Amino acid sequence: MTTVPTVTPPWLHSLWSEAHWVQKTALVLGLTLTVAAVLAPAIAPFEPNAQSLIARLRPPLGFESASAGHLLGTDELGRDLLARCLHGLRLTLTLAVLGASLGLLIGGILGVLAGVAGGRTDAVITAAVDTQIAVPFTLVALFMLSVFGTSMVVMVLVLGFAGWEQYARILRGEVKRLMQLPFIEAARAAGASPWRIARVHVLPNVVSPVVVQFTLSLSNIILLESTLSFLGLGVQPPTATLGAMVGVGRDYMPTAPWIVLAPALLILAVTFSVQILGDWLRDRADVRLRVR
Repeated sequence: MTTVPTVTPPWLHSLWSEAHWVQKTALVLGLTLTVAAVLAPAIAPFEPNAQSLIARLRPPLGFESASAGHLLGTDELGRDLLARCLHGLRLTLTLAVLGASLGLLIGGILGVLAGVAGGRTDAVITAAVDTQIAVPFTLVALFMLSVFGTSMVVMVLVLGFAGWEQYARILRGEVKRLMQLPFIEAARAAGASPWRIARVHVLPNVVSPVVVQFTLSLSNIILLESTLSFLGLGVQPPTATLGAMVGVGRDYMPTAPWIVLAPALLILAVTFSVQILGDWLRDRADVRLRVR
């Protein structure tokens, strides 16, 4: 029986070989956390909301009073901390991806519209972007969640509005630059509509900066969601999110610090890996930085 050797694509091999050890670590860590979040129901040894008051506040394995089967210990209600961390990571990543995607959709449409249309439309969208940047969005998010509630739909909408202005600024600048190039002028002279110019000639040329911005915004949205959950304005109990687990566990820091440390370290690991990978993608996408 012959085996077919696995051939790594040249571009992937080149990308991996040129990466620094920090970037490789971030990539492996990010993939591991993503797989763990996706497979959380299969990996978690217990149901995340299953309570056992007899086994409450048990430390992780390795300590004298640890409970068998609870690798990271239990919380104040006897719930398995590993199961809640994995399910909380899954929900946190889901909210972050949905929020970043919504922000990309809103900012992308407005940015392209401002760059293509120009004139009064550009001025109005630019004013909205400047207003969004000037106002601390955490206060806006607190107000919106206090008024409209803390359902999943509202959370996604709030997180989506968190970073749309960055996409709008990037795309507006890129579209303005592209609109001055000869091939755009040729398409306009040939009678192409603004919609066709944006769809056929502009959008394929702005994919790279948009992908980089999407990666960078994920870490900011994860931190925003964790902050809102920590303040009690995120997804409500008993559903587990990493920020909510840190918020509840802070009252038990002197006696059971593992309740806070486990989700806090997960937040740190996720934001670290996403931020490093975002910087890496930015350096790869920017020709000037890559040459330097």
